[in-house]
Amino acid sequence: MMQSMRLRLFLLLLATTSAIWLLGVAWTYVSVQTRVEKALDARLMEAARMVSSLITDHHIDVAAAVSSQTDAQTAAETDAGEYRRQLSCQIWSLQGQLVSRSESAPRMSLSDHDDGFSETTVDGVKWRVYAVVNPVLNVRVLVGDSLDIRDRLVADVVTGQLVPAFASLPLLALLIWLSVARGLAPLNRIAALLAARSADELHPVTEADAPGEVRPLLRALNALFHRVSEAREREKTFTAYAAHELKTPLAGLKTQAQVAAMSSDEAVRSQALRQISTSVDRTGRLVRQLIDMATVDSAERGTSPQHLVTAEFVQGVLADLDGVQRGHGLNVTIAVGEVLSFSVRNENLLRLALRNVLENAMQYAPETSTIVVAASKVGDRLDLSVVDQGPGIDEDEHQRVRERFHRGRSPAGNGSGLGLAIVEMAMNKLDGELHFRRTEHGFSAVLSLPFAETCG
Repeated sequence: MMQSMRLRLFLLLLATTSAIWLLGVAWTYVSVQTRVEKALDARLMEAARMVSSLITDHHIDVAAAVSSQTDAQTAAETDAGEYRRQLSCQIWSLQGQLVSRSESAPRMSLSDHDDGFSETTVDGVKWRVYAVVNPVLNVRVLVGDSLDIRDRLVADVVTGQLVPAFASLPLLALLIWLSVARGLAPLNRIAALLAARSADELHPVTEADAPGEVRPLLRALNALFHRVSEAREREKTFTAYAAHELKTPLAGLKTQAQVAAMSSDEAVRSQALRQISTSVDRTGRLVRQLIDMATVDSAERGTSPQHLVTAEFVQGVLADLDGVQRGHGLNVTIAVGEVLSFSVRNENLLRLALRNVLENAMQYAPETSTIVVAASKVGDRLDLSVVDQGPGIDEDEHQRVRERFHRGRSPAGNGSGLGLAIVEMAMNKLDGELHFRRTEHGFSAVLSLPFAETCG
């Protein structure tokens, strides 16, 4: 992955640099071509007017004037190579007779126009020509140069830039490669540091010397380490508590089984079997609550609202506790009022929370009493309350009973101390709260949730 990132950055920087460089070359080519054409056009105009002036004012021999001017102009340009005879000059009478020409000029007329610039083709060669009419001597002076030579001049200038640039391209690529490697060095150091860690080393990675671009990655890693550390601590605590809590009922089961096996008294054996049945029920409830706690602990908060019909939802939870309800001879009443339906982000979390609250109420409520499950809207909150006639929870215990494996002081209690801890965890993930109230109707446990009304 690191090598791939390095290669991608290298190719991206090299491509970007090359694109900018090519744009610079294109701009230089256009600029040089424009400037060269202006300079050469100015030279053509100057040469033609000078020849016309020489043969008029000084009455110099026409042939000598042509030779003198073209030699002077070519010497001013360069005395080497193909540019030495770039300019060509012709003098034509206005009647169409060739009066004189320079050595490099063709015998055919370079242009038929009277004054100014024109472009013509003579014997397959393209010419840029400037013409001046001399009315005193009744002649037309034509000075031109080859467009092919102009193009080669521009190409030579651009080539002079391209060759050094191409020669330096490998060095540029090497420098980019080394720069990218140096820029990615902090990531390599972090990768090496993490690779050297053991599975138990979950302490944060220091951000002090890290570049600004790497710090968000380190913060995300450290947050992940923190979450993993917390999850491992919960797992260790869960395992320790589960082992401790299961050890006691299993030991009781073994003892009662031994009593039943060794006793010949039918009454003693029956009592031992009843104790075994009770212990099995209690152990089964403990195991189920341990599974519920693990489920809630690993559950996601949920993002998509789930539509629930209030009465149907409560009936479904009660169906899971039908055996407990009938065993205690309890009557459960559902009062949803105007809250016919609502939405929640995770139905399973709310189901586990309500089931544990109801199970607690059924465990502590007097036999044959009535439990009321009510739904009401309070402001922008939905309150699901479970009211029973049991002893309830003392006010100074309201916070402690939310802790794992903490049992209240009620003498009737034989629970595991997990039910309300499961409720508290589930409500936290639903952005809800667990409240306890004592009213004239009995003791109430309230699940308070953000209310989201649904259609239908």
